[in-house]
Amino acid sequence: MNILDKILAHKAKEVAEKNSLVPVKLLEQSIYFDSKVVSLKKYVQDPEKSGIIAEFKRNSPSKGTINGSASPEKVSIGYMQAGASALSILTDKEFFGGSNEDLKTVRKFNYCPILRKDFVLEEYQIIEAKSIGADAILLIAAALEPQKLKSLAYFAKSLGLEVLMEVHDEEELDRSLCDGIDLVGVNNRNLKNFEVNIDTSLSLADKIPSSFVKVSESGISKVESLIELKKAGFDGFLIGENFMKTSRPEQAAYTFIKDFQRKLQAEKLNA
Repeated sequence: MNILDKILAHKAKEVAEKNSLVPVKLLEQSIYFDSKVVSLKKYVQDPEKSGIIAEFKRNSPSKGTINGSASPEKVSIGYMQAGASALSILTDKEFFGGSNEDLKTVRKFNYCPILRKDFVLEEYQIIEAKSIGADAILLIAAALEPQKLKSLAYFAKSLGLEVLMEVHDEEELDRSLCDGIDLVGVNNRNLKNFEVNIDTSLSLADKIPSSFVKVSESGISKVESLIELKKAGFDGFLIGENFMKTSRPEQAAYTFIKDFQRKLQAEKLNA
């Protein structure tokens, strides 16, 4: 059983349990349920912004604890002040140390788009995402049959949420693309063995139709890599661990984003 299989097996049990404890009718009574969604797609493509989706992540299955004491309020506000375009909040508790409360806290203090980062298997989780204040959800092609992924994408759209579909190779991309998706993310981390290679994004860049916003995810630690990805056609860059592994993630994000914007401007002037 690889890491992804373990996560999915646990998630299926967790969702069934939640569904029996907290009915959909209760989730729909949340103050966030009827609120207007902030577009992740628009914010990521905004030329005035960095395109960086800054992630709040305490743990990971491969690294263990990354930053157990970080405050979602302080870090998320700091990320936005640093120039991030959007936020990604891990809500999986068992493997990533996150929670729905983290996302609710972040929502309270930020107007920007918030991606709920979790392993979505059922419609219940999408209703839950809306009820805690998310603007977009993640659907992982490696975790879902193509038909299931499409039906979940359309269901998310019916609630007004945007959808970021994550792929790792061309086969996942080809079988899962549909018009219910807004953004296509290429995960540079293989979820089966957690190895990271940024060439994964570069090799798929031209294969993603231009009608979708392209996002490169994971393993981005150098500004030069970001510029290379930008040139390859990516508008969005999901970065978490590179910031979270420091004692002040918001300061690390500020330094990184300013360096990126400065070097990108220099590239444009020299072009």
